[in-house]
Amino acid sequence: MKSTLLYGANINANGIRQHYLRYGGPQATHDAIVLIPGITSPAITWGFVAETLGRHFDTYVLDVRGRGLSEASSTLDYSLDAQTADLIAFIEAIGLKQANVLGHSMGARIALRAARQTKSIARLALIDPPVSGPGRRAYPAQLAWYIDSIALARKGIDVEGMRAFCPTWTDEQLRLRAQWLHTCDERAIRASFEGFHTDDIHADMPHVTQPTLLMSAGRGDVIRDEDIAEMRDLMPQLEVVKVPNAGHMIPWDDEQGFYRALGSFFGATLT
Repeated sequence: MKSTLLYGANINANGIRQHYLRYGGPQATHDAIVLIPGITSPAITWGFVAETLGRHFDTYVLDVRGRGLSEASSTLDYSLDAQTADLIAFIEAIGLKQANVLGHSMGARIALRAARQTKSIARLALIDPPVSGPGRRAYPAQLAWYIDSIALARKGIDVEGMRAFCPTWTDEQLRLRAQWLHTCDERAIRASFEGFHTDDIHADMPHVTQPTLLMSAGRGDVIRDEDIAEMRDLMPQLEVVKVPNAGHMIPWDDEQGFYRALGSFFGATLT
């Protein structure tokens, strides 16, 4: 099947260089989707999902600041608020009046806060977002898992070296992560991980009125049943789906399960 990847590009939005990959294009039959990856996932690592999305949607996958080919520096603000402003500015800069937004993990927290602040987001899919925050239980992953793997990637790491960190992934998935992980700025990762525990995303939830899908992983401990119940109270419009055979990296563990769970939420059923 022909690839739906059109190109990679850079744009100045919110005062920084933001790099993105575009799939599908304007001939797509449904509204555009902007995809926001997680804490150590450059845009290219979501390419296999974007290929499928691109069959139906004009799809943009962002390198969040400090990751991939987007801007990074010792003076850059890596806070959730800065990342949120990036997303809102990006949607405006590429000329979309409205976009659907799909965010995974950290990207879901960015998407949620942005949906509170702008009406340029039409529909919102939150993929296993960390529900940690002030006074709440800690995010179940450890910072060292990220920092140690990035340090090895900066020196050069192969598939077998990466397998120690992601033992269930395929060789292809491991090879891509090994190739791109070094582009994740350690300062950005530390700031985002700290933000998992200091940013109160639950305070954003009652202010989000857009149709919202919450997708949780059946394996892992990022979102529990009591978390879902609380989020339903805060966001009455929330639709909830679970992918039973997947951990936090849902499409890596069960790609077809991910598409089934997403269903027709954005207007097209993915296959």
